[in-house]
This record gives sequence, C-alpha cells and structure tokens, in this order.
Amino acid sequence: MATRGALKRLYTWIRAHTPWSAWAWRNTAFAVAALPPALPLVTAFLLLTAGPTRSGYPFLLVLLLGPLLTVVQRSRFRALLGLDVPPVPHAHPWRSVRGLAERLRSEATRRQYAYHLAVSPLAALGAVVLVLTWAGGLAAATVYGWLWLLPGDGGLGDVGFPGDVGFPGDGGLGDIGLPGVGWTRQADLLTVVGALMLLAAPWIAAALTRLDSLAAASLLGPNRARELQRRVEDLAESRAGVLDAADIERRRIERDLHDGAQQRLVSLAMNLGIARATLPGLPPEAKAVIDEAHREAKEAIEELSSLVRGLHPAVLEDRGLDAALSGIAARAPLPVELTVDLAERPGPTVEAVAYFVVSEALANVAKHARAQRCSVTVARVPGGRRGESLRVVVTDDGVGGADPAGGTGLTGLRKRVGSVDGTILINSPRGGPTVVTVELPCGL
Repeated sequence: MATRGALKRLYTWIRAHTPWSAWAWRNTAFAVAALPPALPLVTAFLLLTAGPTRSGYPFLLVLLLGPLLTVVQRSRFRALLGLDVPPVPHAHPWRSVRGLAERLRSEATRRQYAYHLAVSPLAALGAVVLVLTWAGGLAAATVYGWLWLLPGDGGLGDVGFPGDVGFPGDGGLGDIGLPGVGWTRQADLLTVVGALMLLAAPWIAAALTRLDSLAAASLLGPNRARELQRRVEDLAESRAGVLDAADIERRRIERDLHDGAQQRLVSLAMNLGIARATLPGLPPEAKAVIDEAHREAKEAIEELSSLVRGLHPAVLEDRGLDAALSGIAARAPLPVELTVDLAERPGPTVEAVAYFVVSEALANVAKHARAQRCSVTVARVPGGRRGESLRVVVTDDGVGGADPAGGTGLTGLRKRVGSVDGTILINSPRGGPTVVTVELPCGL
C-alpha cells in the first residue's frame, strides 16, 4: 500500500510538471510577458549605440516612463501569478512638488529603476531563450514530420542529412509506408534533443519566474527590512498603548472599589458595631449573629483593601514610588532596608511595574528564602541607547538557590518586566545571598 501511494504521488507530480501542464504554460506566459516592458529600454539602448548623435535622450525617456513601467510590472505579477507586489507608501501625492521631490530622493525609487535597468532586460533575454527553447524543441522533436512534408524524392539526403542508414530496399522508408523519407542517425539525434528541450523548457520557465519574483519582491515593493522595522515600532507603540490602557483601567477599578464597595462594607461594619454596643438587651442568639456579621464585615474590608492595593495602590498615584514602596516595606514580615533615589518620577506604567516587582520579590523572599533581612534599592541610571533606566535591586540573606523554573514566582517577575522591554538578572547561588536586578526603560 505504501509503494502504491508513493507511485501515485510520483505520477501526480509528473503529470503536474509535463510540458503541456498548466504549470508550464503559466510560467511560460509570465516569462514571455517580460518582453513588452523591456522594449523601451532595448530601444533606448539601440538608439544610443546606433544613433549618429549618441545622445542620452532615449534613456531620459526610460526614466520618465519608470513609474508607468512599475505599474505594468506589478500588473504582470498580479494577473499571471496572483502575486501582489505592494506599492511603496509615500507621505505626499506625486502630483505635488513635495511628492515629486520625495520620490526623487526615495531609496525605493532607486530600487525600482535598478529593476527596470538591470532585471527587466535580463528577464527579457531569458524570455527569448525560453521561446527559442520551445520553438527549437518542437521543431527538432517533429523533424520526421517536417521532412515528410518537404518536397523531394531522395530521402533525407536531399535536405542535408547524408549517410542514409535506413532499411534495405530503395534507400528510404518506402518499405514501411513513408515514401521519400530516409531514416538517419542525424534525424534520430534531433528528435531526442528536441524532446529533451521540450522537457527542459518548463523548468527554464519556472526558474525565470522564480528569479523574477524574488527580484520584484525586493526591488519593486517596499524595503522588507524597513517594513519589519516599522512594524516592530508600530507593535511597540501598540503594546505601550495597551499597557497604559490596562494601567488606567486598573486605576478606575481601584477607585470604584475604594469609593463604592469598600465604603459600603465600612458603613455596614460600623452599623453592626453600633448595634452591638447600643442593644445590650438582645437575646444571646441574636447577639452572636451580630458579632459574627461584624467580624465577617471586617475581614471582607481587609480582603478588599488587599485586593485594591494589588490592583493599583492609590498612594502610588498620589505620592509616587517612594511612598508606595515604603508601605510595602512596612508590611513585610521581615526587616527591609529601602533606598529610593529618584530626581523625577518615571512614567506611570514603569512606576506600576516597579511597584509590583518589589511587591512580588518581597513576597517570594518571605515564602521561600528563609531570610533574616532584605534590602531594596531603586534609582535611575544611564541606559545607553535606550536613555535612562529605572534600576531595582532586591537583595536578601536567605538560603539562595532561587530557580525561575521551580515555581517560586520568578517566572511572573520575568513576564511582568518583559511587558515593558525591561531586563531581569537573578543571581542566587546555593547558600545565598540572592540578588534580583531589574532595569526598566524610563521612556514608557
């Protein structure tokens, strides 16, 4: 069954690549279609070399026809191959003076003329070779048919193929029903060569099509490197916008929870406390219910406060990173030495990332490091080509051995830092100390 499947695939491939297949004729038509756009350049070259004045006006005409030739070439690729070569975007229309000046200075214009002056003539030459291959192969493969149609009665010797090596009889193929045509080695050789030329012609057309497509994609269309760079810049701007939008949404949720649900819970707890204090004559069962409800309300307030701080602490927005980190250090279960040296505040997104990095790092220290002390340093440092960076260093004297793959929360730190194109370095040998260094670009 496997052999039969392989043979079927081989048969399908051969049938799809025969000289009479759609693949062969599509590539041939595309290659031959390269001839008309190359005619202006060929004509200009002939006039330049054969003309008495040998002026440069013919090439000036080609330069003026450049935009039209670009449109024609793009139409050729789109109509015959279904390949869309996008035009190069420009800031101003070509009808304006600024638009014409922009196109004359554009690197894309120079690449397009490189295609018209170098690739297009070579594609036309390849098309001529291809046409000759098809025509020559067809003529050579059918040489016996042509000789049978030619007038004469002396066999192939009459048309320039001496050395008849046919069958016994009258010197020709009359014995097998083709009178007047001899069987010669030269005719056999021509038939074989013609058949090989017909088999090779589709692959020549395919090679021409492939090379022309690659040249057009790199010369007629936008610069791929610059397009990728522009897309990276657009994606970076989009990601920064998404991060800012997410930070704004967190702030809105924090305000809604703080001003809405949290205040209602505080009011509920106060009312329950007042009821417990002002109604001493309640039955023990009712008083127990009020006490339980009061306790649950206070726990809900604490949980909601923790949730609000996790979303976006109000102190970070109001008083900055120094005050927000001071609150984290004060709530930590171990002594934390905090040093913040910021001449000016970084962007709100960077502030939020730095806040949550310190918060998660201290939580990891409390859970896993078995440390006695911890220090946090935050400062702005030069960042080279990226401008200034915000450097956050968290150091503890714990047991070390922190591994991002061990589920210690360091993977979350990496993702949070990477969301703003920051870098994180973790140095945690066995026995400690552990040093987590984070650098965040202040441009966000």
